[in-house]
Amino acid sequence: MAGVLTEQQFAHRVYDSLQALSCPLVQDLHLQEEESMLELLCRPSALRTDILTWICRRINPKFGTSEAMSAESKDPDGLEKKMAAMGQELMLCKADDLDLIKGKASPQRQLGLLEQLLSLVAGSAGRRTDVEALLCEVFAAENLPHLRQMLQPALNPWPAHIEALYEAPESAPKPGEEFPDVSDLLQSAQTQLEQLQSKCDFLNGAEEDPAAVSPSSLRLAAGDLQQQMMTFSHLYETDLRVYCSREPPSFSAESDLFQRVQQQLLACNTELEMQKEICEASGRVSEEVKGLQTQPRYWSGGEKRTLPDQLEEISQRVENMASQRHT
Repeated sequence: MAGVLTEQQFAHRVYDSLQALSCPLVQDLHLQEEESMLELLCRPSALRTDILTWICRRINPKFGTSEAMSAESKDPDGLEKKMAAMGQELMLCKADDLDLIKGKASPQRQLGLLEQLLSLVAGSAGRRTDVEALLCEVFAAENLPHLRQMLQPALNPWPAHIEALYEAPESAPKPGEEFPDVSDLLQSAQTQLEQLQSKCDFLNGAEEDPAAVSPSSLRLAAGDLQQQMMTFSHLYETDLRVYCSREPPSFSAESDLFQRVQQQLLACNTELEMQKEICEASGRVSEEVKGLQTQPRYWSGGEKRTLPDQLEEISQRVENMASQRHT
């Protein structure tokens, strides 16, 4: 894994992958030092951009066509933006992550992106090799007579009794004569097709929207599905396969233990709710007492005073009454 490798070792592995895939941009470099490989793959340069362009074209042959390049020539970052958009479609980076594409991000991120892209190139190269092998087998020298016969089919002379039956069949229908069994079969097939069409909403709306099920839409959907399957296959091989091969966990049969724990948790929750209510009630009482001490009120004398002022007046009256009684 990349996490246990140094940046130089990681760069060496990515460089070896490029050579294994016969990248023409690195075939004549003959780099031997890992530091030089790291500088080539992680420092912004025209050669690094060309390598990324080559990888993207190996994954998608339509990448960087003449029409797209003429439209991108007006934008200096057009090619990098298109690479980032392709990386987002493959779920490898974000569309605005231009620093990663230009070579300004950390070497670990850059090398990780290159390694994931090269794994996709290797997968597509394997499938392309299978197709090429099939084509070579089909167009082999021993199969050419069969191909010519398929392209220019010709009937060999039939036996005499077969040819006689073919030339003058006794039960051959006359011109204009219909086959009753075939007509019934065609009528039944037409009825089934009409019933099937009534159940398919997309067939009924085809006249209003002819592009709904057009070949280009199906081709685009198939391409998106292929990209998603390739991405999932890479993710499965790198991260998910280890977890899929594990044994399922075994659960304990002692369910009464979990029941007791649940009861204790419910009792704890009830006690916490009671504590919360007590705190709220205490807070309300404190607010009420604070209001009595700070907010002025009307008392029996008709004057508006706070509770401490009223208590002080009452205490003065009591002292005055006591002093008068002693005198």
